Amino acid sequence: MKIALAAPTYPLKEAPSPPLGLCYVAAACEAAGAEAKIFDYIVRKYSFEKLKAEMQEFMPDVLGATSVTMSFLPAVTIIQDAKRINPEIITFMGGPHVSFDVKNTLEQYPELDLIVIGEGEETLKELIPVIKDRNEWKNIRGIAFMENGEVFFTGSRPLIENLDTLPLPARHLLPLSRYQALGFPVSIITSRGCPNKCIFCLGRKMVGFKVRHRSPELVADEIEEIMSYGFEMINIADDLFTASKERVKEFCKVITERNLKFAWCIFSRVNTIDEELLEIMKAAGCIAVSFGIESGSQEMLKRVRKGITLDQARKAVEACKKTGMRSHASFMVGLPGESLETLEETRKFQQELGIEYGYHFLCPFPGTTVREELCEYDLEILTDDWSRYDADSPIVQTSMLKPEQMEAFVEESYKEIRADWDKLKARHEKGEALPDEILQIEGYRKMEFIFKVLSDDLLEKHGNQTGQPDEAYSRMISEIAAETSETSEYTSSIINMMMDKGLIRKKAEKSSTVFEWTHNNRQ
Repeated sequence: MKIALAAPTYPLKEAPSPPLGLCYVAAACEAAGAEAKIFDYIVRKYSFEKLKAEMQEFMPDVLGATSVTMSFLPAVTIIQDAKRINPEIITFMGGPHVSFDVKNTLEQYPELDLIVIGEGEETLKELIPVIKDRNEWKNIRGIAFMENGEVFFTGSRPLIENLDTLPLPARHLLPLSRYQALGFPVSIITSRGCPNKCIFCLGRKMVGFKVRHRSPELVADEIEEIMSYGFEMINIADDLFTASKERVKEFCKVITERNLKFAWCIFSRVNTIDEELLEIMKAAGCIAVSFGIESGSQEMLKRVRKGITLDQARKAVEACKKTGMRSHASFMVGLPGESLETLEETRKFQQELGIEYGYHFLCPFPGTTVREELCEYDLEILTDDWSRYDADSPIVQTSMLKPEQMEAFVEESYKEIRADWDKLKARHEKGEALPDEILQIEGYRKMEFIFKVLSDDLLEKHGNQTGQPDEAYSRMISEIAAETSETSEYTSSIINMMMDKGLIRKKAEKSSTVFEWTHNNRQ
């Protein structure tokens, strides 16, 4: 049994980690006895021709994909293309979007054979051995498919009680060198579950309200494996890492005892953090904490069932400042009942906190309370175009606030940041920037360059050159520089850096030289 798993296109500007959920799925498929391969189109350009070539090489019996709402349409395109290439292939999807939009998805996209709903590892363990026998599908809990023109749901599956029974994510199947080139953190989880009731979030519905923890020793094993690939930054992607202070302390103790030296960051809630915990986390390598504060209006926080107070936010931010912990606050625009007045409260509170911040527009994803109980709220959803569900533009309005007003508010909120950035670039051009400022400018330049190389497959396009190695290298550099609007000197410096790190390798062929990405830097 061969199973291909597709990671659909996801904007690189959103700083994607290697796809953790898909790696868990791949590990579950391998544990079920299948040969799995990941077709990663996050750090490679997607095309029908590329999918066809990869399918013809691997010859999968099954193709699966996962997605969030924003990447759902690219994922569906892959499913549809796979059926065009091989009408006999079995296709499935999982992830939060399809888990909460089962009926619409199956009815609109006949190329999709079945949906794995919610937590999928145990479902796949039973499904994979019998997936070619459609008559057996009814006996597998946790899936849905079309039967005689109707959606057939096999019943809910209990959540996995012991997360330690899960195999470690199959990151070895990913093109890790490309992710290392990006330089973004690798995500892990130490727990699943969210005890909170925010009306705009899927966490509680997707993985349950009870927080289930993995053993710190097993998490440390996973971290050691990640570090062995050369990654030095890890994002703990738990819905609420600080749900249990004792668990956090235990995790930090294991990390310290094993002498694991890496930088890590977390998502937290302002009512679950204090100076003592921050000091312990910082000593174990934590460098940043991100808080979802959402609004500077206490009434708004109550309305969306956030379960925090503004005073708790103040205390959490103050604790971060006292301990020297970098902190970030995330705010939402367009919550139910939002008005210019509540937005102004949020702006003033954001300014009062005096930390890094970001604004995002509300996206009522399928499955969220705010979408399912829309009639209970002062909110109108303006579109079901899933490609717009990226939180970067307004897709809702309230009785007191139009989309253009929301956009104007966010634009104004970022005006000072953009002005500071323009001043910094001007100082850099004049040679007046300080060392830290130069690092910022050069880091952004490098990121933009690598985005272009990855998203447009420039190494694949220009990496095979005829002639001797030096001549081939110079020609490749010149061609990539032209496509990125960079100088040949700068292009050469970045390509050389990646070659020195083992991310790109050189192979001599009979009459040509090939420069290509390694699968990972162990090669």
